[in-house]
Amino acid sequence: MIHTLDLILPLEASEDEAAWKAAAAKQLGLPPTRVSGVRLLKHSLDARQRAVKVQVRLEVAVDEPLPEEVTPTWTAPRLPANAKTIVIVGCGPAGMFAALRCLELGLRPIVLERGKDASARRFDLAPILRQGTVIEDSNYCFGEGGAGTFSDGKLYTRATKRGPVARVYEILVAHGAPQRILTDAHPHIGSNLLPNVVKAMRASILEGGGEVRFQTKVSDFLMEGNKLRGVVTATGEEITGEAVILATGHSARDIYRLLAAKHILLERKPFAVGVRIEHPQPFIDAQQYHLKKDEERPELLPAARYAVATKIDDRGVHSFCMCPGGFIVPASTENDEVVVNGMSLARRDSPFANSGLVVTVEPEDTDSFAKEHGILSGIAYQKALEVAAKQAGGGGQVAPAQRVADFLAGKISADLPKTSYFPGGKPAPLHEIMPKGVVQRMQTGLKLFDRKIRGYAGKEALLLGFETRTSSPVRIPRRDDSLEHPELQGLYPCGEGAGYAGGIVSAAMDGMRVAEAVAG
Repeated sequence: MIHTLDLILPLEASEDEAAWKAAAAKQLGLPPTRVSGVRLLKHSLDARQRAVKVQVRLEVAVDEPLPEEVTPTWTAPRLPANAKTIVIVGCGPAGMFAALRCLELGLRPIVLERGKDASARRFDLAPILRQGTVIEDSNYCFGEGGAGTFSDGKLYTRATKRGPVARVYEILVAHGAPQRILTDAHPHIGSNLLPNVVKAMRASILEGGGEVRFQTKVSDFLMEGNKLRGVVTATGEEITGEAVILATGHSARDIYRLLAAKHILLERKPFAVGVRIEHPQPFIDAQQYHLKKDEERPELLPAARYAVATKIDDRGVHSFCMCPGGFIVPASTENDEVVVNGMSLARRDSPFANSGLVVTVEPEDTDSFAKEHGILSGIAYQKALEVAAKQAGGGGQVAPAQRVADFLAGKISADLPKTSYFPGGKPAPLHEIMPKGVVQRMQTGLKLFDRKIRGYAGKEALLLGFETRTSSPVRIPRRDDSLEHPELQGLYPCGEGAGYAGGIVSAAMDGMRVAEAVAG
């Protein structure tokens, strides 16, 4: 007989298969000799008490062998000769998963990506890190795999109601992601492993009969009345299809400007801005795992994470994209700005922990930009902060920075602690540069969070500016039933850039869902 059991184990037994068998036998009231096999289905930590426990879900076989484990695979049927062509703009998770789903449904995708393939793109990160020079179509945001490729690969999502999360994980594993993401409660691939995964996904798209074109920037739309026939590239090439899936991500601001210039309906939406906050990872470990002074984190425990959130004066203040054992990286897409983001490698072994610390911005908060920028007032709001960060940093991608204690006191830091941010920081008055409402809420939030995590606002905590690309300030509307734009036939807004996702997994699910809508 096969059973599925949920067990709570001490940390030291959490990776021991013999301990799993013994615990399973005890719960079933059987001698251990009758347990013929166990398999891990889910793994999560419970660090609420001094002694960290591990929660596991096991598949347990009694008096018979376990069924053979099925390794996830991805295949698609051979495309028919008359397969309809679907143009997909953007090769991030939304675009790539949309392309794979199109192939499964007998549609031929042509994926257009302004940036380079993952291998070539890696070389373009050196100038932004070392010389502070942004290659504007190939950077941490643009290129194969989107912003997630070189900025972490965290897969945790709360968007379970929007689609098949498990299927996303299975497709990633089928293309080389670690099997562990199928069982971890907070799965993570890592920026060192994710590039090979996205390259394998591209190979599947090509082998299935699709196309992927890099350094192919869309500059115009081919429209006939209220019907979108295709797109025009920066070189003047016209590419047509039965539909256009627009999956350009939240940093393709030229696409928003193109949509606005074409009078294609857009909507303003909330987003969030703030800073990256960085602490020594041992401090976060000690707080989250209840370690004694100078006690090292047990080897079986991963670098600790945290999440903090509150609401102050009708605006959320919260952590965002927390990176345990990670690095802060420059996420600018133009040379007149400084933007910071976080990432970590698969091992998460950096001595630093960083997270976005952001405040919600509602559309009305950007009204001062609306007279000049109209529906794109939120983008102008973001851009103003990014340009101010560039000026305060003093050159290249050096970020304006401030100790948390000095931010709360309203003074420039005399010096800065060490940081994982390679271009470095320069002492600056972040409390004067950011909008007053953001500063006040962030200061209040930091004091509250310091009560939850003692020392969170302590002397070693560092703020670097600015974290502005949390999500798109613009939503491209679509119908609830067909997922098509309500006014322009053939346009299917998709993913983060369209305002319908907030991370790798939710973007991937949205890509699959939109492909299904296109297929009817």
